[in-house]
Amino acid sequence: MELYYKEYGNKHGDLMVFLHGGGVSGWMWDQQIPYFTDYHCVVIDLPGQGKSLGTEPFSIRTSAAKINELIQSIAHEKEVIVIGFSLGAQVLIQMLSLEPNLIDAAIVNSALVRPSGTFIKKMIRPSIKMTFPLVKIKSFSKIQAKTLYIDDAQFDTYFEESSRMKPDTLINILEENMSFEVPDSFQDAQGRILVTAGGKEKSIMKKSASDIVFRNINCTGIIIPHVGHGIPMADPTYFNQMVANWVKDDTLPNGVEELK
Repeated sequence: MELYYKEYGNKHGDLMVFLHGGGVSGWMWDQQIPYFTDYHCVVIDLPGQGKSLGTEPFSIRTSAAKINELIQSIAHEKEVIVIGFSLGAQVLIQMLSLEPNLIDAAIVNSALVRPSGTFIKKMIRPSIKMTFPLVKIKSFSKIQAKTLYIDDAQFDTYFEESSRMKPDTLINILEENMSFEVPDSFQDAQGRILVTAGGKEKSIMKKSASDIVFRNINCTGIIIPHVGHGIPMADPTYFNQMVANWVKDDTLPNGVEELK
């Protein structure tokens, strides 16, 4: 499996790694890269998505192990910061669980860690097989893009990648996403961890954020008001400042609800 990534910024700075959500790829971080120019930024396409090629079924654990290996090969004793959103946040939790001393600061955005029931998981395959042709219809994709806060400048890339994805790949990603739970070894992760969810997200996402915070004493959890699933794209200025301030000195934005 080939893991595609691009490097930006100051290669002498601390390492900042970005992991995208499902249904998109590394381009979702286009509004973050110009902000973090002092860092050595690495934007990864998760296996089977974007430009990361391969025939193996997508696996959160395998993805986490591969990205940990990549970090070890390029970090060179730098401080390591990893930012993950949704599917990428699940991968980040697994990375922290596999290598508890590798990552110095982690930002876990909108990670689902409450597995779906057996019936719902059984319905994934027939539902995707039935609805998958819709992804090749632009009007349908525009509706989906709006829920993900994808703007007009990014829509063509989103539509092209969605049209190219095979239904079995999407099914596999959804099965992994909906089965994920916090590994026991997550409690051993030594770095600082910021856990976020949007105030307008489904209750299961906010409950998942609380679950993650409960599982490691190094976690700080917040609910960001007035936003749904997609804070890095919905309000990149807010998100960038939040990340920069928290990484620097643990400062949290005003007006958030802190999880205890």
